[in-house]
Amino acid sequence: MNRVLALTPNDQALDAMLAPRSIAILGASAQLSKINGRPLKFLLEKGYAGTIYPVNPKYPQIAGLTCYPNVEALPTIPDLAVVVVPANDVCPVIEALGRKGVRAAVVFSSGFGEMGAAGKEREAALLAMARANGVRICGPNCLGLINAFDKVYATFSQYADGDTAPGPVGFVTQSGAFGTAIAALARRRGLGLGYFVNTGNEMDVGFADIMSRVVDDPRIKVAAGYLEGIKDGPGLVELADHCRRIDKPLVLTKVGRLGAGVRAAASHTGSLAVEDDLFDAVARQYGIVRARNEEQMLDILEAFVYTAPPAGGRLGIVTQSGGAGVMMADRAEEVGLTVPRLSAQTEAELCKIVPGFGASANPVDVTGQFVAEPAILRNSVLTLLADPGIDIGIVWLQLMAAHVDLLVTLFTDLKKSSTKPFIVCWVAAPQEAVEGLHRAGIAVLRGAEPAVDAAAALVRHAAARRAWLAAKPDAVPIADTGSVAKRPAPRAGGPPWAGVVPTLQAVQWLAAAGVPMADVELAESEDGAVSAWQRFGGPVALKIESPAITHKTEAGGVRLNLKDEAAVRQAYREIIQSARKYDPQATLTGVMVQPMATGDIELVVGVKRDPTFGMMVMLGMGGILVEVLRDVVWRQAPFGVDEARRMLDELRMRAVFDGVRGRPPVDKHILAVLLSRVAYFADAMKEHLLELDLNPVLIGEKGVVAVDCVMVLMGQRHSAVV
Repeated sequence: MNRVLALTPNDQALDAMLAPRSIAILGASAQLSKINGRPLKFLLEKGYAGTIYPVNPKYPQIAGLTCYPNVEALPTIPDLAVVVVPANDVCPVIEALGRKGVRAAVVFSSGFGEMGAAGKEREAALLAMARANGVRICGPNCLGLINAFDKVYATFSQYADGDTAPGPVGFVTQSGAFGTAIAALARRRGLGLGYFVNTGNEMDVGFADIMSRVVDDPRIKVAAGYLEGIKDGPGLVELADHCRRIDKPLVLTKVGRLGAGVRAAASHTGSLAVEDDLFDAVARQYGIVRARNEEQMLDILEAFVYTAPPAGGRLGIVTQSGGAGVMMADRAEEVGLTVPRLSAQTEAELCKIVPGFGASANPVDVTGQFVAEPAILRNSVLTLLADPGIDIGIVWLQLMAAHVDLLVTLFTDLKKSSTKPFIVCWVAAPQEAVEGLHRAGIAVLRGAEPAVDAAAALVRHAAARRAWLAAKPDAVPIADTGSVAKRPAPRAGGPPWAGVVPTLQAVQWLAAAGVPMADVELAESEDGAVSAWQRFGGPVALKIESPAITHKTEAGGVRLNLKDEAAVRQAYREIIQSARKYDPQATLTGVMVQPMATGDIELVVGVKRDPTFGMMVMLGMGGILVEVLRDVVWRQAPFGVDEARRMLDELRMRAVFDGVRGRPPVDKHILAVLLSRVAYFADAMKEHLLELDLNPVLIGEKGVVAVDCVMVLMGQRHSAVV
């Protein structure tokens, strides 16, 4: 694999797995059509240059190769062992491999974690055996792997029955059957897979482990993965960050998009934490390109393999059908691209090229006349791409079986002549046309919307990479987060303040971290509430304080804009009465008194501990209506101000920040600073914090302030996995 950097023992084991110089097949069969015979069949037929060691006491020879009775009899230490024995025999085999010095194994055998409680016990025993003997395992219950560059076929997959010519795509899949289907579709499209790996149960080696070594192969240009679940969130983040550093796109299809999988939470933030939303957020944060399904994944892969990154998201469209142009323009707007008006000079030049019954505005309709006059299409595309307001182009056509050579030559010339990238959308393209355009380094997409979606993926990835390269260290210092994590004093018999933290303490910690918090006092009586109102010297809000009542409004535990003593006293009594009626068993600490805060926009900022990705920060529109509006975005903590600004830009109601209906625009920078400080606070408190809700956060001409907070720490009733 042409590694040049110093490798860790783990990297060496994974490289031995992916690019072995010798392979032992344990349980090999002389019947090469059987599962335990197919790896040997593929290795021989496809020309593997390394040494092959069949291992099975039943045979002295298989396919002309010496067959060894057991691992101990092998003359040398193979790089990789392919294990094709019954589940009950796998543990002894792994122990023998470890004694021999083999460091990597692919285990086809099923009957492990996928088979219920007994299988899980067997899998745990296998993992313990592998760890004790220093053997890294891909599987069990997997199809194995293919390294098409080096003709390594440690697999029984049907995909290996056909042509497996190598290409610049590395594909790793958690599903064997569906992964094979994707690989077959890639082959049909002419997309070469340099690697095909099925990780199976991921007992030991997981998706991120394998892909991290695959993308380091200089022959791989783009990485693709099919995920059914995320078992290693930190590993996926590290992989994505690595792909970003080496400038190789990571394209993932993850199923289970609508699964919530969240518990009833004390905070709005917790109740809004949908698993797939969190994955989406991490993908955006770390530059992962997400595809909805296998066909879209292949569309996007084709675009990345053959198309240079565009400088922006302004799309130019040339078609032979006005309807196709309108469809693509509509889809472009839906996915965040713009179809700009061309400059007057460009339109004037196009008017000279395009037939009078066509259209010279963007989208440009050259009509079918270009078949008789190919220069119409060539010059229209060149003129469009030369417009300073266009970053990337799509050329749409259909059928044209009689004109393949002419069009391939035309597009090849366009590729050489234009400095801007373009994609060809050729509906029902003849196979020879696809092959010819691929040889010219041109992506060929199957339909109008798929072509636009692929262009959008190119645009988003290029923009994310430019932003990452341009990112600077935070200019705003994050306040006292380092010592905040040390502040919770141990409590006799358990963690500090297990469960809901008293508001005054929570406010103190957040203020120490630089989060702007509204002033607040605890009143344990009517007189105390009046005294606090007098000290604040203006209208106040009263809110119930109870560790059992975190959604205060629902309990009738909030009164606002109290301007005199009588109102304060009455509000205190009403709040206590409402809280007791809402939850007769709740401990009522008192009432929080707070000066009325003002702002033009109500937001929610929160933190949720996710079992996969750790501390996740949420920004939502709507204050108490956040669960109704569900206009929320997420990021993994910690992050800086630039990433926080991108969060603001992802809100559906982001236009309100710029001022609507006579309201002035707000300072988005100070809100981004607040988000970043909350993120650093969450990271500093990651050993303790379960949930945090700042609701509402008010922003207006006077700045930004968090008015109320609910903070929950882990304790006997909570754990890091929720």
